[in-house]
Amino acid sequence: MTLPSTYADRNCSLARSLEIVGERWTLLIIRDAFFGVRRFGDFAAQLKIPRAVLTSRLKFLVQEGVLTRDDDASGGVEYRLTAKGIGLWSVIRALMNWGDTFYSPSGVKRAERHDQDGGLLDHEGRCEDCGLAVPVPEIRIEPGPGFDLTDSDHDPVSDAIRTPRRLLEPIMRPRTLAAAGEGDLGAPRAAGRA
Repeated sequence: MTLPSTYADRNCSLARSLEIVGERWTLLIIRDAFFGVRRFGDFAAQLKIPRAVLTSRLKFLVQEGVLTRDDDASGGVEYRLTAKGIGLWSVIRALMNWGDTFYSPSGVKRAERHDQDGGLLDHEGRCEDCGLAVPVPEIRIEPGPGFDLTDSDHDPVSDAIRTPRRLLEPIMRPRTLAAAGEGDLGAPRAAGRA
């Protein structure tokens, strides 16, 4: 039996969720948004995703209310997680924990800490020091024992993500003239750009 191409009409919440986040790249875009990536060019560089695919995924995530698209006065565009998007952290955490358990023999790739007291978080997001279930904005993420620096790129965005930082804290780097038009979905590209 051939699988249907969509599951939106199925009476299953998992199937409907996969309609939103089940495409290749989508959860990685959302993960990077939690890590503070906000600009189109930074997503493209960090993920090494084809620009057309990134444009399509960002547009869809905005339409679905997972991300919001904010145009600033200088003509730049930033993407931020909405409350609906932030609700996906438990999914991202669970998949990262699963990957660490089965594919990272040296330990967790990224450790989560309660920013307030520095306590490590367990798999459910509870601080091992104070026992609180830590909300997303109070989670600090940092390289864990399984994180391999030799596998990482050395660009400003990758360097920021490797630095201990709170989730959702924006990665800010100066805009360049070449990057000024990035993220304009449907807008013509500058001459010479792919």
